[in-house]
Amino acid sequence: MNLTLIDYITGKMIPDVGAEGSRQLFEKFLVENKGYEKEDVLVDVPIKVMFKGEEYLSTVDLIVLCNQKPLMAVRCIAGSLGSYEREILAAARLVYDVQIPFSVSTNGKDALVRRVLSGKMHGEGLDAVPDKEKALKFLDSFVYIPFPPEKKEREMIIFRSYNMEKNDGECDASPFLTGQIL
Repeated sequence: MNLTLIDYITGKMIPDVGAEGSRQLFEKFLVENKGYEKEDVLVDVPIKVMFKGEEYLSTVDLIVLCNQKPLMAVRCIAGSLGSYEREILAAARLVYDVQIPFSVSTNGKDALVRRVLSGKMHGEGLDAVPDKEKALKFLDSFVYIPFPPEKKEREMIIFRSYNMEKNDGECDASPFLTGQIL
């Protein structure tokens, strides 16, 4: 029996597998509780990293934009939030040419939010997820910078190591974004 649902952001019919229920809860939360528009939320954003000289393709569950700039990279999960924190932190550092300000691991009911540049905890719980009004003020002084090139290879290894299960059929990661969004 194949169960499907309609994605809250895209309106497309999708399989209801894995952490999809968590993603739907969080997408709805972003729009209805945090003030983002559906257009501010990108779903299954392609990411490409290199591992042992070969491309490794996957997706970032959600990228939340504010003023058309990336604000949060989000990993939606059904299990332990802490188990996916390092993966989404690496993705937030690698998905674009610049680092995204926040990484979020969530099950739709709880969240762990980190500041990407420092890797330090920003907060726990859904209240720690920046709303659009606060995000606009935050971005007034935030400076987007690339991830240091000398650390990039290590970060790609970390991302791939944590993300392998997702690449085993959970996502279709093409076509790929390859540039700066700013």
